Amino acid sequence: MSPRHVLALDQGTTSSRALVFDRRGRTVATAQQEFAQHFPRPGWVEHDPRDLWETTRRTALAALAEANLTREQIAALGLTNQRETTLLWDRRTGRPLHRAIVWQDRRTAGLCEKLKQRGLEPLFRQKTGLLLDPYFSGTTLAWLLDHVPGARRRAEKGGLAFGTVDTWLLWQLTGGLVHATDASNASRTLLLNLRSGDWDAELLKLLRIPREVLPAVRASSGVFGEVTAVPALRGVPIAGIAGDQQAARFGQACWSPGMAKNTYGTGCFLLMHTGEKPVASKNNLLTTIAWQIDGRLEYALEGSVFIGGAVVQWLRDSLGLITASADVEKLAATVPDNGGVCLVPAFAGLGAPHWDAGARGVITGLTRGSNAGHLARAALESIAYQSADLLRAMEADCGRKLRGLRVDGGATVNNALMQFQADLLRVPVVRPRTTETTALGAAYLAGLAVGFWQSRAEIARFWSADRTFRAQTPAAATRRLLAEWRRAVARARS
Repeated sequence: MSPRHVLALDQGTTSSRALVFDRRGRTVATAQQEFAQHFPRPGWVEHDPRDLWETTRRTALAALAEANLTREQIAALGLTNQRETTLLWDRRTGRPLHRAIVWQDRRTAGLCEKLKQRGLEPLFRQKTGLLLDPYFSGTTLAWLLDHVPGARRRAEKGGLAFGTVDTWLLWQLTGGLVHATDASNASRTLLLNLRSGDWDAELLKLLRIPREVLPAVRASSGVFGEVTAVPALRGVPIAGIAGDQQAARFGQACWSPGMAKNTYGTGCFLLMHTGEKPVASKNNLLTTIAWQIDGRLEYALEGSVFIGGAVVQWLRDSLGLITASADVEKLAATVPDNGGVCLVPAFAGLGAPHWDAGARGVITGLTRGSNAGHLARAALESIAYQSADLLRAMEADCGRKLRGLRVDGGATVNNALMQFQADLLRVPVVRPRTTETTALGAAYLAGLAVGFWQSRAEIARFWSADRTFRAQTPAAATRRLLAEWRRAVARARS
């Protein structure tokens, strides 16, 4: 029986998902499972590496069962992941030395500050396109090597393996046979030279990281190995890997310079394609590798919001204002506007364009008449405000106004949020028919590698719009709202 489907594994910050796609990029089956978040100290965020693997394995089997498919009917497996989250494990036993340290974690803020005081940030910026911030994996790996007893000595002898989540899952899927990553994930570590696409010896020396601990860097579309550890998928080629935001942009068919997409997930991530040459940002955005295909590196400008959809989880889990995340739109609709309430969810500092690790969340404009509906509305609006800040910085870097924004991620089902985003941006906000673009991008990368799809042009024909949101609020009212937001952000800054 000829393969007619591709399986995509999407390992995210709060849940693992598996989706099966057919030849036209349509979702055939999906499975999802949340896992525990660990907060051992204020500002620290961790995951159990076993949870990441087990939820991924179980959702893969569940999606396969839902679609009623066997491994012979799966042409390839694509893998996409929460980026920057850092893992370290024993090469011989496969046992993690520590919980995974999540990209939201701020424990290395002090180390980043020391490196800045030594005047090293321009060097890191020039070589990696990134800022010195705890968000990225390099300083986190350095912390693990310094704080796990014996880790540095074992790493120098080749006994340990470092990886972001893609590398950890690839290791698990192949039974420990493959220790590799793709260029998009590697570019988020503070250790990769953007132009060579390889680990940078000078940066490794500055962070005291032995090269022996690092995975091989490979193309984003290509066969990494075969599944051996999951009997129901044994022999299926793992043929595509990309970090979640790059995968989402690939799934959105944003392949031409100037095309931009924003993903609304735990965080928000706005990426604009810049072609085959990296573009340096003057507005605190990141220069990153989009993907590597057919031996060519392609680049993007990126802005990252640390707390996007996670602010809704905070309303649910910490404040108990809603029972399920989907309830937030209904609660927000109980009030006609935010009542002057503004919420800056700087729970893990502020990302682009501020990059303020010491910032903390604030709520402004509270009165005796403020209620849960106002807070819910302010939480939703904070997602759109932060994304608007990114877009303005991106427009300044590229020297032109964007004509539209393609959007994806779980929060895009919220029509009120998408409309508010269009009001702030004053450009069309376009939601595609398939909003699962992160998994879809991983599937496309894998399918292209094995010839399931022949070209990007073939894939581009599958993309279609579900709904386009256009500005409805008068521009003057929008300017007033943005002024309130900027005042609130100033109060949140460290």
